[in-house]
Amino acid sequence: MKIARAIVPALIGWVGAVGYWIGVGPDEAPGASGDVAADVAIVLGAAVSGDTPSPVFRERIAHAINLQEEGRVSHILFTGGRAEGDELGESEAAMAMALEAGVPAQAILTETKSTTTMQNLVNAQLVMRDAGLDNAVIISDPLHMRRAMEMADSLGMIAQPSATPTTRYRSFGAKARFLARETYFMHHFWLFGE
Repeated sequence: MKIARAIVPALIGWVGAVGYWIGVGPDEAPGASGDVAADVAIVLGAAVSGDTPSPVFRERIAHAINLQEEGRVSHILFTGGRAEGDELGESEAAMAMALEAGVPAQAILTETKSTTTMQNLVNAQLVMRDAGLDNAVIISDPLHMRRAMEMADSLGMIAQPSATPTTRYRSFGAKARFLARETYFMHHFWLFGE
């Protein structure tokens, strides 16, 4: 009983500390807000409805388009496969949005098989290798960046974070749910590597 009384507060403290660490996010490179220079922006996949990127995914795509238009990355690499019921895969829907926004087709790369963040990064790394690209900016939501960067580091990627400056997770409830989810999945990654 005494051990349980000691373990429960320790676990609560640990989960709280990890949640805080995730919430603060990784340090973005000094140039992340102005002069990021990388070979490619890797856009981590998110939901698509039919052939339309979700509001969360649109924010990620728009951020990558801005970086490419400003000359801060030479290529954009969209990740994500097709979920059941979708007309397009995540990366295909993202590519369509980028092309519509005027991004040159030769500046766009895709991988169309992944369904998880780790698969996004593993497959992106293979595409980068085949295209002769060495370093990346990883784009996702602020609360997702910590886990994404931990995964990229575990793969030996030369990458820096660039969280979307706008996020669809605005309300306290939405942020709290997303943070709880990320806290769970961070532990899952630490335990299982996925």
